[in-house]
Amino acid sequence: MKSSVEREQILHTLNFYEFDVLVIGGGITGAGIALDAVTRGMSVALVEMQDFAAGTSSRSTKLVHGGLRYLKQLDVKVVAEVGKEREIVYENAVHVTEPEWMLLPFHKKGTFGPISTSAGLKVYDFLAGVKKEERRHMLTPEQTLEKEPLIKSKDLLGGGYYVEYRTDDARLTIEVLKKAMEKGAVCLNYAKAKSFLYSEQNKIIGAEIVDVVKNKRIHIHAKKVVNATGPWVDTVRALDAIDNKKKLKLTKGVHIVMDQSVFPLRQAIYFDAPDKRMIFAIPRDGKTYVGTTDTFFEGNIEHPTATEEDVDYLVNAIHHMFPLVNVSKNQVESTWAGVRPLIYEDGKNPSEISRKDEIWRSEAGLFTIAGGKLTGYRKMAETIVNAISKELGDEQYGPCVTKHITLSGGDIGGADQFEAFIATKAQIAPSYGLTTAEGRSLAKFYGTNVDRVFHYAHILSAMPSTLPLSLLAQVYYAVHEEMAYTPADFLVRRTGMLYFQIAQYKTYKEDILNVMSQLLYYTEQEKNFFQKQLDALLIEATIYESGAAL
Repeated sequence: MKSSVEREQILHTLNFYEFDVLVIGGGITGAGIALDAVTRGMSVALVEMQDFAAGTSSRSTKLVHGGLRYLKQLDVKVVAEVGKEREIVYENAVHVTEPEWMLLPFHKKGTFGPISTSAGLKVYDFLAGVKKEERRHMLTPEQTLEKEPLIKSKDLLGGGYYVEYRTDDARLTIEVLKKAMEKGAVCLNYAKAKSFLYSEQNKIIGAEIVDVVKNKRIHIHAKKVVNATGPWVDTVRALDAIDNKKKLKLTKGVHIVMDQSVFPLRQAIYFDAPDKRMIFAIPRDGKTYVGTTDTFFEGNIEHPTATEEDVDYLVNAIHHMFPLVNVSKNQVESTWAGVRPLIYEDGKNPSEISRKDEIWRSEAGLFTIAGGKLTGYRKMAETIVNAISKELGDEQYGPCVTKHITLSGGDIGGADQFEAFIATKAQIAPSYGLTTAEGRSLAKFYGTNVDRVFHYAHILSAMPSTLPLSLLAQVYYAVHEEMAYTPADFLVRRTGMLYFQIAQYKTYKEDILNVMSQLLYYTEQEKNFFQKQLDALLIEATIYESGAAL
């Protein structure tokens, strides 16, 4: 990936070159399209008005899951397609995705029962093509409590035990983009599409883009333009024409994070709330996070936040399923909220609307992809790039090859080699000034890109800094090789520190701001703005919309 220091050079390239495809939107969908198109031989540009993954793609439940819930809605095709994709995503990026055994307890009068759960999971295994060692097990009440003693024992009938895949959604998006850029795509964050460019025949031939950082305007010319902006799909369509009756319906999902000392969950759980909506509780890096809610949303889609009602709902759901856990909302360390862009279906509530994706094409030629799920990003990209390839002339371009392309950092040799890889990197970390524990953690996080992080640690080891060497090396790597431009880019989307290491966020945010200011030559105005942004993000994550502190 390019460095944020090279923004001027990237803007120049975008402004003076005609591309086969311009992708508007730097979330997981846009990233997947860029990678698919460029690996077929198309020239690709991608722009994102915020940071990459700043929208829905950093605010999900952080699971590459097959959509068990959709069996209830008889969305068999969705389950079959995205279920099979989990294994592909995992093998192509073992450093950002890992199998997670999920426990689905069932109680008397609950959403799932022993027979429906057993049958549902068996069908799920079949549709998703689950490998033998990861197929579902049915557990007795005693076995269920052995897996997770905190579960409500009253009226417990047993449990289903099956595999999902846990991920870091923002890092998955970044690694897809880095691979796309490695293959030749030209990508830029903080670059907003303001209007479309048209030919004399009134066909879209590009877009006018504003560099948000320096307020510069450029024109990107492209043979085909794709709108992959998630919650902003209708806004971008409106720059051209909304010439079908389809529209988005946004729903909001909220997650809360607690320390394991407060909620010592040992096992990932998929459980039903008192109102029968399904919720995940997942242990991660010394924390437990719980979500998601599912409510219609009409607020600020750039800054969705948790309300007091959202947090109360999740805390009450914890009390309902885990009566031994005496957690209060004052013990919630942080929250995040995300907006799902679903295709509107009249008369359905948020949980009932299908997560299917659709492709629309305007009279002027604008391709729009709407709906869909994180898990299905690669197949969504394949579908729309197939359509683009057909219009450009199939004979010029090959078929989709992303099924077998490892993402950036994933060239480890498969999941079976990952533990040995981590152990090896941990052993050599001290030669770069890091501890073995730091080396292990960094290798697990960055995969084969850890060598670059080690490189930065080595050259920075003699430099006086208020940041720990490991963290300083990550900042340099994020700026120079992951296009992080603001401290928030690093603290929220490159590391997830705001959500899962909030104490470190508070401790180091000022020092990280100062380091990035020196690297990127912030003006005084920029530095003050980013300072306020960091403070605002902390408030968003720790204070309800009503103003009550967590």
